[in-house]
Amino acid sequence: MTMTARMVTCLLVWAAALLPMVAGVRACAADDDAAAKKADGWLAAMTLDEKIGQMTQVDFKAFKDLGDITRLSLGSVLCGGNSDPDDITPAGWAKAQDDCQALALKARLKIPLIFGVDAVHGHNNVDGAVIFPHNVGLGASRDPSVVEKAARVTALEMVGTGIRWAFAPCVAVARNERWGRTYESFGERPELAAELGPAAVRGLQGDSLAAADSVLACVKHFVGDGGTTNGVDQGNTECDEAALRQIHLPGYVASIKQGAGSIMASYSSWNGKKLHGHKYLVTDLLKGELGFGGFVVSDWAGVDQLSPDFKAAIDQSINAGVDMVMIPNGPGQKNNYVEFIDKLKELVNEGKVPASRIDDAVRRILLIKARMNLADHPYSDPALKAKVGSAEHREVARDCVRKTLVLLKNDRKVLPLSKSIKKLVVAGPAANDIGIQCGGWTIAWQGKAGDVIHGGTTVLAALKEALGPGVEVVHSADGSGAAGADAAVVVIGERPYAEMFGDRRGGKDLGLPADDLAALKKVREAGIPVATVVFSGRPVLLGPVLESSDAILAAWLPGTEGRGIADVLLGDYKPTAKLPHTWPRSMEQIPCNPEDGAASEALFPFGFGLSY
Repeated sequence: MTMTARMVTCLLVWAAALLPMVAGVRACAADDDAAAKKADGWLAAMTLDEKIGQMTQVDFKAFKDLGDITRLSLGSVLCGGNSDPDDITPAGWAKAQDDCQALALKARLKIPLIFGVDAVHGHNNVDGAVIFPHNVGLGASRDPSVVEKAARVTALEMVGTGIRWAFAPCVAVARNERWGRTYESFGERPELAAELGPAAVRGLQGDSLAAADSVLACVKHFVGDGGTTNGVDQGNTECDEAALRQIHLPGYVASIKQGAGSIMASYSSWNGKKLHGHKYLVTDLLKGELGFGGFVVSDWAGVDQLSPDFKAAIDQSINAGVDMVMIPNGPGQKNNYVEFIDKLKELVNEGKVPASRIDDAVRRILLIKARMNLADHPYSDPALKAKVGSAEHREVARDCVRKTLVLLKNDRKVLPLSKSIKKLVVAGPAANDIGIQCGGWTIAWQGKAGDVIHGGTTVLAALKEALGPGVEVVHSADGSGAAGADAAVVVIGERPYAEMFGDRRGGKDLGLPADDLAALKKVREAGIPVATVVFSGRPVLLGPVLESSDAILAAWLPGTEGRGIADVLLGDYKPTAKLPHTWPRSMEQIPCNPEDGAASEALFPFGFGLSY
């Protein structure tokens, strides 16, 4: 099928969405005259060096001298992966942002920078912040208001530290559970991304980007990252354009209509061509057909992957439509930010990157900064900083948690547990482990088991609190000592991981750790009712778990508020969530989407979920 024919095939599908979107863009433009004038004024006064500086985003730990922010008129700073400030308390993060901002405002034109972080389930690299369920759990809620509330609290905690740009939401449609980023997706169906992505944008950006408590959303990763062959991270999505549009594009169409101000390009490829250099998708489709008026940022060193020749890679990416380039390396390292600036300037002077392309990229960035009123609110907000991790914010997260839990099995009506029982065993390695409960992208890039964050409540602590001193609650990580108890709650799960390291390929399966299964088996042998809580970023293999459990609660990666799990276990909230993924019986059934033949033989179908 030719490109023209494929586009005609999709035209009627998108017409209804595009027309109101275009109308919305026009209405928004009418309200943004002041911001446009400010952006145009900045642009008219800028030298080429200053323009390229605005297109450069440098990782905080890449600086040898923070004074480069002033000297090079840099437009953005990020903390990505594990490149956090040494002090990761709210005060430490606020100081890092405020120090960078003060240097930006010393430059000739005093254009504020925008500081970005991967706040993907709360302000998740800040010690003491509230950590929300990852997107896979929010997808199970099927509730846009839940997603919006989580994003709004995240925005408030970010603004408290002065940070106004979240690299979220991820609207990937995860089609293969081997993918280590499955939990960053709302689910396997495009409708979930199209409904919940805009809700996250609303929560982050609020009613207006101009508000002092607004945070710029960054919808990612454009486009098709969840559909790579065999679920390989940064891999190749192999499909025709009609399928790309039908499955992977709806989340972007809806998020743009909602007013998302930035979009991140994907590491992945579409039919062999990397997205960071894909002019048709980034410029023609995203900016042209879809009318996206914000700016496109690269992923972490994503431009580098286009060519071993860094200058050629810059040429490809900027001409493809990438507006801001994320650079993790400092002077003296491979492909550093000084080299990027020098080589992009060379490309402009050689006529390989048109001056008009530079002006378009810079104007997009400046327009967002002007719309955000960054110049009027450049620093952290002490009042909001004091509310990071507050009881009020934790109650929002608690409500989110209980609305994301999927009841998969409940034989003999073991759940809800009676609050009048005499003795409850709470077993399993994850029962009292906040790190496992939160998963990846929590303090550390890959996450970490153990006491990684201050604040929050484990399942064990939540059950003890809810049941009170009248019930004997016994903790047993390995499952021993369960005999004679009235019931047991066994908490098991995947160990924390994030992108790349979470992929399951080369013979690796989605089975749970041996220690967890051994603990569950030991409790089962005690002959008491067993309710199992499973922490996972995707459907995992449940064979032994099914055999050893009377009840199973899929809790995903719920974050810091274990009280939400206790609410469901004890019947204070009846389960309402439904599976955002078809749940396979075995690895042989993956991929296991509703369109795949294997789905009919799945363990649980998409949308499954019991209640009391």
